[in-house]
Amino acid sequence: MMEGSRSGRAPAETSREAAEDARLLAAYAAGDLSAARLLTARLAPRALAQAGRMLGDRAEAEDVVQEAMLRLWRQAPEWRSGEAKASTWLYRVVANLSTDRLRARRRQAPIEDAERIEDSSESASDRLQQKARLAALRDALGGLPERQSQAVALRHLEGLGNEQIAEIMDINVRAVESLTARGKRALVAALARRKDELGFEE
Repeated sequence: MMEGSRSGRAPAETSREAAEDARLLAAYAAGDLSAARLLTARLAPRALAQAGRMLGDRAEAEDVVQEAMLRLWRQAPEWRSGEAKASTWLYRVVANLSTDRLRARRRQAPIEDAERIEDSSESASDRLQQKARLAALRDALGGLPERQSQAVALRHLEGLGNEQIAEIMDINVRAVESLTARGKRALVAALARRKDELGFEE
């Protein structure tokens, strides 16, 4: 039921790559605008893919990445190399912003979208059913406590391992396991009433 795309698994970042990111960030803080362009080219594509998988909407994902990069630029003058990886920091901000949007989307409760999803899931192909499943999953994620939502999204939508999630969320692996287990149970309960409609198995 909770199978997510594993194609989004972030590659392990080498210490050389992390050092180069930190160097570019420091250069930007010192006034080198070309460093910002280079760092954006390095980090933004992965951040956009992450936001796109979490939100299912390209325009929203682009907004999230733009905001996340702006926050990174504002952080640059105070950045201390060695304390955090720029990519991990950005991944965390993108996850937070995406989770906020999922929660806001749920509060708005767009009935028209729900009806369209139900219609398509009853009569369309596997592709449309998968789209309906992802929409229902994102809606249910928006109803979880923020930390659970982030952990579950990183694990089951991004396909990240517990150690990567722990680094991104700045918690230990045991806490990740607890958050994902509780979050998954809550999602199973939230989606149970739509199990037949969406074609989920136990």
